[in-house]
Amino acid sequence: MLTERVWSGNSLRNFHYLIACPESGEALAVDPLEWRMCLDAARRRGWEITQIVNTHEHSDHTGGNAGLKAATGAQVLAHAGAAARIGGVDRGRARGDIIRVGRTVELECLDTPGHTMTHVCLLSHTAEPALYCGDTLFNAGAGNCYTGGNPEALYDTFVTQLARLADATRVFPGHEYLARNLEFTLDREPANRDAAALLARERGTDPAAATVTTLGEEKRINTFFRLQNPLVIARLRERFPDLGAQPDARTVFVRLRELRNRW
Repeated sequence: MLTERVWSGNSLRNFHYLIACPESGEALAVDPLEWRMCLDAARRRGWEITQIVNTHEHSDHTGGNAGLKAATGAQVLAHAGAAARIGGVDRGRARGDIIRVGRTVELECLDTPGHTMTHVCLLSHTAEPALYCGDTLFNAGAGNCYTGGNPEALYDTFVTQLARLADATRVFPGHEYLARNLEFTLDREPANRDAAALLARERGTDPAAATVTTLGEEKRINTFFRLQNPLVIARLRERFPDLGAQPDARTVFVRLRELRNRW
């Protein structure tokens, strides 16, 4: 499996992805808002885009569908529950469905509600797994939930699905927010040396070359995976005095997400 990360350079800081079969040259485009950039990248690599996947229904992820489909004839795939809102979807996908690209690539659909209630992530069936996670999980962060989502559902997605994936899983989100997310982690946990070291490396880096984290790294640098850390809880209680002496992980996650909304 081959992955081309396409940095949009737009104000929304979108990442797009091309996932290709090395044998056939067939490729799938993930959330190709800046569709001409994706098409140009595919042509440079000698790939043919035959499928488009939208991780969810927001226009900053679906807005390039029509243009790329017109240019390539690619089929559009999305969460079955989001298909009507997106429009022009050829096939709705559900939990456990396998998307095949060419002769060698298999991507498993994970039903990952939270950012929206109809969101899919794609998990590659490869020796070095990869997760194409839209706006569910960001490098060092978590998606917001105020445009059709629910923070408690996002907590369940993190705990029952994402945290159980292999630590070697590479994390490919829909936007580049790494430095800002690391700053939030350090605001919550100033003693986090891993987050501090990565932030020092990332500051001033071209977003097109931003670090691709693994899930194992996320568990060390992403405050939304560090819900039982005593310092995270203590500093959160300073902002939310009603938090209690021993808050459950769900409450910590939801309050962290609330804090991040206005941070």
